[in-house]
Amino acid sequence: MPLTIHPVTSALWPQLETLFGPQGACYGCWCSHFRLAPKQREALSRDDKKALLKQATEAPLAPGLIALDDGVPVGWVQVTPRAHVPRWNTDRTVSRPLDGDDPADPGLWAISCFFIQPGLRGQGISHVLVDAAVAHAKDNGARVIEACPMKKAKQSKSVGLFVGSVSIFEKAGFQTVIERKIGRPLMRMVLA
Repeated sequence: MPLTIHPVTSALWPQLETLFGPQGACYGCWCSHFRLAPKQREALSRDDKKALLKQATEAPLAPGLIALDDGVPVGWVQVTPRAHVPRWNTDRTVSRPLDGDDPADPGLWAISCFFIQPGLRGQGISHVLVDAAVAHAKDNGARVIEACPMKKAKQSKSVGLFVGSVSIFEKAGFQTVIERKIGRPLMRMVLA
């Protein structure tokens, strides 16, 4: 599948909106899961979450990348500095920074979630998105990029794999640095 990958700017918002559909990707999340605290997220409507992501596409640094197949949106990856996904950094999460790492450090990035068109899951789109996310992060000053994928899901094409699978990150060259919960390692690639 020959894909083109682009940072999602406001110009590409219509394609992301098409990809996520009326439900807003994963049950109306609009990629707010790691951007907002649970109480904040619960207080917002689906439309509010959509508006927040749309606003993020207007920032100087795109909130993620979109994969297009001949202009048709087929996949998304959220890739940002850790500071943009504060829920990734809380003491109770398996994705929290390693001791000594500052989540406010603009050189410390995270690949925090994916959304692949349901009928196209399992066709390698995530692999292409991870490679593009690493390049995008490096081009924007990342020294380290991390992910906290899962080892197994009940179904390989499950929406529950929104954090990605370990095998995708291993293939891309990421190394496990700690596993705070069985099946959810924090993986890392040093870029500089």
